[in-house]
Amino acid sequence: MNDVQELQEKINYDKTFDCVQCGYCLPACPTYETMERETHSPRGRINLVKLVAEGKASVEDLQEPIEKCLGCMACTTVCPTNVQYGQILEGAKEVIEDHQVKSTWQRKTEDFLFGSFFPSGKWMGRLGNFTWFYQKSGLQYLVNSLSLTQAAPFHLGQFEQVLPAQPAPKQRARRAKRYIRHRPAAGKVAFFTGCVMDSVFFETNENTIELLLRSGLEVVLPDHQTCCGALHAHSGKVEDSRELAKRNIQAFEEENVDYIVNNAGGCGARLIEYHHLFEEGSSWHERAKRFISKIKDISEVLAGVEGLEFTRPIHRTVTYQPSCHMTNVQGVQSPPLELVKKIPGVTLKELDRPDFCCGSAGIYNIIHYDESLEVLDVKMKDVCGVHPDSIITTNPGCLLQMKLGIEREGANHEMDALHLVDLLLEAEPRVKRA
Repeated sequence: MNDVQELQEKINYDKTFDCVQCGYCLPACPTYETMERETHSPRGRINLVKLVAEGKASVEDLQEPIEKCLGCMACTTVCPTNVQYGQILEGAKEVIEDHQVKSTWQRKTEDFLFGSFFPSGKWMGRLGNFTWFYQKSGLQYLVNSLSLTQAAPFHLGQFEQVLPAQPAPKQRARRAKRYIRHRPAAGKVAFFTGCVMDSVFFETNENTIELLLRSGLEVVLPDHQTCCGALHAHSGKVEDSRELAKRNIQAFEEENVDYIVNNAGGCGARLIEYHHLFEEGSSWHERAKRFISKIKDISEVLAGVEGLEFTRPIHRTVTYQPSCHMTNVQGVQSPPLELVKKIPGVTLKELDRPDFCCGSAGIYNIIHYDESLEVLDVKMKDVCGVHPDSIITTNPGCLLQMKLGIEREGANHEMDALHLVDLLLEAEPRVKRA
């Protein structure tokens, strides 16, 4: 295979011909709306990919438009020819990564973050424990009083303000690997804890386990599970993502479960696409297909529990901000709304444009902070129009982004943002048994 053929295969050149340049994707694309440039629309990016594959444009020409894509996949929901935009985007990112010249420091930093930090449960636990110490020791107060967060890179100081309170290290250490409350159990599920989710939103993960137990299920947490690989794929590190997929497939194969449950829209979207990482017909491809057949978002599982009811009224007006990846990739749309509507006392006001991205998109809001805020401002205008007490979402990145949006609007005393799981547990669920 020559260099041109290798480039065309890696960048998914053959899939670009499915795009007929009709423009149906334009109104659905957040970056086209906020940046108002054809190169920052799905069809524009696909055309650039095609030109690069044909040697009519350089990889450098492709880099900025591709990196500014949120990857929300809203375009795929309106495409009349079923263009596999996600695979084209991933291929383009991999080619860009291959062509980038990076300093030794940058390479070593990325190797640590993607090779050691995110895939390691120990490192994620240390991050959570350090955050707890930072919050409880008075260090956070000191740092903020001296305005030191303003010097943080990538605007991380802005996100420091909206991090949830962390549990004590002892609470993390007490977590078990297997839980069962009702015998016989109604079923057995494995819980995918995620990396950022388990580090920053540990208590939401604990609440997820509690909801599953109250539903009568046995819950296991496989020892050797790791990061889903979404952050790696978003950064063009497809081979690293593939290795993480193998580790997760193997870890969950060791447990005979009915479902593999996740509570993060981005993680779930990556998990159900594992088969695309392997050659069709290969043993890993077949194992990946068996793996993804069991993937379920927590809302899907709970919505299917017969006799589930909520016993504590919550008198609150809420709106639901869907995770793009959960909606557009996993195809999970109605279960979260069905569950919210079951809670007594809750008034649900739906957004005018619920499918418009919030601007989080993995680590997009860190790397492309200003562009993400333009998208967030559109979202917050919609949110403020329904005057909710709470914004409900189903993904850690979305949750932090919505908290940031509330902060930017100066609406901290008027509304908050929380994960669907936390709202459901607050409503005291139980299964009414015959």
